[in-house]
Amino acid sequence: MMVDCPFCKIARGEIPSTKVYEDDEHLAFLDIRPQSPGHTLVIPRRHVRWVWDVPDAGAYFEVVRTIARAMQKAFCEEIHSRIMGEEVPHAHIWLYPAPGRAIGDPRDFERNAKAIRDALVRSPTYPAA
Repeated sequence: MMVDCPFCKIARGEIPSTKVYEDDEHLAFLDIRPQSPGHTLVIPRRHVRWVWDVPDAGAYFEVVRTIARAMQKAFCEEIHSRIMGEEVPHAHIWLYPAPGRAIGDPRDFERNAKAIRDALVRSPTYPAA
């Protein structure tokens, strides 16, 4: 992990976040500047600069897919994704319901996180944490 990386600090628990999923290798948490209700960032716990450098990209994308499917159940069918890396130098993928399609307050972090977590628990593809 990188000492000054904000996402590494979130992964270590040094910066608070609203988590929706975590396992030994991955973490998903709500974005503090949401585009829509449930806007989630999925990161590898280990510091990696770019998504294409994630050691087990297949496992990473399986987590992304699982969370996106839970978001479909929780918010709406149309879930957008963006592979990011400009604003924080740590591999991350944005997942967010299409703006204007999901009902709810984007800043109601606890309710939105609970909706995703509840949908994950009901999902047959939910990875064992």
